[in-house]
Amino acid sequence: MNRRPRRNRQNEVIRNMVQETSLSLHDFIFPLFIIDGQNQRVPIHSMPGISRFSIDTLLEEIGACVDLGLKAFAPFPGMPEKSKDKYATESHNPDNLFARAIREVKKNFPDVVLVTDVAMDPYSSDGHDGIVENGEILNDETLEVLGKMALTQAQAGADIVAPSDMMDGRVGHIRRVLDENGFQKVAIMSYTAKYAGAFYGPFRDALDSAPKMGDKKTYQMNPANSREALIEAELDTAEGADYLMVKPALAYLDIIKLLRENSHLPIAAYNVSGEYAMVKAAAERGWIDGEKAMIETLISIKRAGADVILSYFAREYAQYLKK
Repeated sequence: MNRRPRRNRQNEVIRNMVQETSLSLHDFIFPLFIIDGQNQRVPIHSMPGISRFSIDTLLEEIGACVDLGLKAFAPFPGMPEKSKDKYATESHNPDNLFARAIREVKKNFPDVVLVTDVAMDPYSSDGHDGIVENGEILNDETLEVLGKMALTQAQAGADIVAPSDMMDGRVGHIRRVLDENGFQKVAIMSYTAKYAGAFYGPFRDALDSAPKMGDKKTYQMNPANSREALIEAELDTAEGADYLMVKPALAYLDIIKLLRENSHLPIAAYNVSGEYAMVKAAAERGWIDGEKAMIETLISIKRAGADVILSYFAREYAQYLKK
């Protein structure tokens, strides 16, 4: 035999030399959940190891993450029911919980990057990403809310705004609003291919943001479709997106690869709450090695073509690297 691939696997040094895919802390954005109050650090039972933080403990958590080498974070607000309404009015209140958290993080950690979520559902009494009228999600009317929300976040100090709503035309609308108000440097990480899947449950538990009626299938993508992702990517690119995101990641590795092969923009992938929870649940029962499964999961996302990975494993992976 002239070719023996096992020659390149015979010891760890050689295996590392020829390793095709590597993970760096620079690849990660760590999602974090914010709640109101003081000295709050509330565990999320469906996401072992992940908690909700009041602003003061959020700063402690980010400080610990920065010490580990993480520098990019995606905060999500858990809003009390009393502050929600049909039009998500609180989402563009400059003194809302989210804006206050952004300001405090940037004041205490000016060098970290904050990627902020632009969507109505945390602030909506309907729990949807758009305005609901007679059971229908209104697209164009929702854009006005999203533009105001993105501007409020930029004014608070967001580095990258990330519209996760899947309304048509939202990237272009947000880009115009930001540019007209002097925020040309604020980037847009578009949730380009966000699928109406089954892996979001723990996230919705964390924020109490599940739809009060119906589902999100009229605006999030059909899990059976891949070519449609190229349409969304083409539109988002033309409208001014700086990053294209695929969400979820594990069940959509082919979509990550598809966008990577058809776009020169950076590709992000969201390793979502349900994917995280599956690994954690199986590891707790002793069915799998949790640490090895974490690494294999993250490498698969990077190997598929993601430049940026949003993952609840980010802190744990940073701790693993410190061993």
